Amino acid sequence: MKKGFHPSVSVFLALMVLLSTVSWTVDKHLCMGKVMDLSFFVSAKDCATEAAMDALEDELDQNGCCEDESFTLKGQDDLKFSWSDLDVEQQIFLVAFLRFHLELFLLLEQLPVANDKYPPPMLVMDIHVLDQVFLI
Repeated sequence: MKKGFHPSVSVFLALMVLLSTVSWTVDKHLCMGKVMDLSFFVSAKDCATEAAMDALEDELDQNGCCEDESFTLKGQDDLKFSWSDLDVEQQIFLVAFLRFHLELFLLLEQLPVANDKYPPPMLVMDIHVLDQVFLI
């Protein structure tokens, strides 16, 4: 369960960030109060009803039965982050946190060795063989 939970939550959070930062435009075309076409980001297609009404050339002055509605959902625009937005305690914590976690990824050859100048003692006899004590 843990193997499937972590990736699904990650994908969900990534989609939430994407949906909250993008502006959405929804366009609807209505004929006689019913939605005929719905589209995102582009204008909705017209139905042929208005063209047919114009072609009839009625002497009555009709308003037409179709209308277009459009609305826009604004996303976040202020996503810039500045170092000066943090107070001093947060800056100190962030520097210490990053330094600690970046040192975890250093190669072992680059880490300092405390006893580099002191060689290990020479073994005169192998104590394990001498005492017949073996770890199993």
